Amino acid sequence: MTTRPPWKCTLELLAGRHENVYLDLSDLTFVDVAGARTPAWTAQRRSAGRWMVIQQPPSSRRTLEMIWPDLATIEVTG
Repeated sequence: MTTRPPWKCTLELLAGRHENVYLDLSDLTFVDVAGARTPAWTAQRRSAGRWMVIQQPPSSRRTLEMIWPDLATIEVTG
C-alpha cells in the first residue's frame, strides 16, 4: 500500500498556510526518495519568509538532508 497520494495532498494543503509548518516525523519508520522529495517541493512553494521544519526525522535523516541541501525554507531538527 502506498501512502504517497495522501502525503502529497496533505503537504499541498500546508503549502498555502501563512505560518511556519512543523512536521513531527518521529513515528515514521521509512521514507523513500519520492516521499522525501515531497516536503522539499512543498517548501519551495511556500511564501517568502515561511519555513517548513522537519522534526524528529527517521534514521534516514542524512538522506533527507542530501535531497534538499541548499533549500533555505526547510530545516531538519532533532
